[in-house]
Amino acid sequence: MGNKDPNAKAKNRVGVIDVIAHDAKRNEVVLVMNEPKEWDGSDEQMLALQERFNAYVSFLLDGEMASDHPELASKPARIELRCAYIPDTRALELLGLIHDQLAFQEIKLEVVVRNEQSNDEIRMTKDEGMTKFE
Repeated sequence: MGNKDPNAKAKNRVGVIDVIAHDAKRNEVVLVMNEPKEWDGSDEQMLALQERFNAYVSFLLDGEMASDHPELASKPARIELRCAYIPDTRALELLGLIHDQLAFQEIKLEVVVRNEQSNDEIRMTKDEGMTKFE
């Protein structure tokens, strides 16, 4: 009774794409992945992140996006990871590896850290390393 697995909600989100949008300014399809939890560097959190990225990439490459959103199918793609907290070292290393793999598929990765209280935003890209802040 009440002994629910705290990770069950995260595990159930593996196949969920939080937002699908068209960035008219860049003319890109954007898949948004929200990460509201603080980074703890745990194996479970890294595995869940990797599984979510796999689901997003599969959605883009296996035809589901083209089927569900044909108007966006021909546009370049970007996955935007929106975090409430700055990723820790282990997460940054994994995100760097994910970035490199996505680049082979011509999919961009952008990490956005947003402080809800102050509305401040930090964008990270790997153009000069995943630790570059814009």
